[in-house]
Amino acid sequence: MITPALLRGRDRYERVMDGWVDNTHDDAFTHTVVLRDDDRAVELSVVALPSPTYLIREARCRPVAGALDVGVVAGVAKLAGTSMVGGLSRRVVELTGSGPGAAFVLGAIIEVARLARQVAKLPRERAERAAGGDAWECWQLDTTGWIDLPNSCFTYSDAGRSLFGARTVATPMQPDLYSPRPAQRRVFERTKVARLERRDGRLRLFHSMHDNVHGFELTYEIDLASGQIIRAEHITPRLPYMGICSEPQRKIAALLGETADAGLRQRIQGHLGGETGCAQLYDLTADLLKLLT
Repeated sequence: MITPALLRGRDRYERVMDGWVDNTHDDAFTHTVVLRDDDRAVELSVVALPSPTYLIREARCRPVAGALDVGVVAGVAKLAGTSMVGGLSRRVVELTGSGPGAAFVLGAIIEVARLARQVAKLPRERAERAAGGDAWECWQLDTTGWIDLPNSCFTYSDAGRSLFGARTVATPMQPDLYSPRPAQRRVFERTKVARLERRDGRLRLFHSMHDNVHGFELTYEIDLASGQIIRAEHITPRLPYMGICSEPQRKIAALLGETADAGLRQRIQGHLGGETGCAQLYDLTADLLKLLT
């Protein structure tokens, strides 16, 4: 029987993330995340350089509601000089410990790292190539502006690239994402809602993400007695490259019949991630599975 700790004493749990990026410095962005659930809320703000280093220049957090250990707040401030790349989670745990709210703040920092991969600082004249809505031009700007995009998912693989010119591809990308205007506020905005709900012998998992270029709403249902996933579906009203990003979305069906055990978070990499998958679909699913532990 699956018994998530977050559902002890209740049948429904919800976590909401609001995040945005401000162009506050000539060479850096300020990324702000407000993360809240039924028990607490925190605000995290990070000034960081863009790709390729994602180096944190300044970081701070404050409790908005609920308990937050003072050591966690102090640890976040010590993140200055840390790059938001591989090993970030381990570094955060080292600095913030395991006091009240530490795991929650780690989740907020991961969201900041994801925001950092949505904005760039290319020369404005180059960024203006995105103004006409030409998907191929935007794809080339993407692979120039963010060092970690090539081969990170189907869209940025050779297979994804080969589809340009072979079908209609639409993109919502805009010049400001590649080169924001001076002091521009809310260059990029994102809202995510994750929800667990226990009902009629099933555990329903929902995760949505809506921002300037993505629109995802995932629903999974797990049979509580067997632990098997009996429903796996989603809608994607907005994608960075509709017509290419659409291809790996069908892979969500591979989770039907899977068992929601401790190893599923590793197995979904083969189902949803990698060069044949969708990084956003993988992250949204993995984050839901973390809530089950």
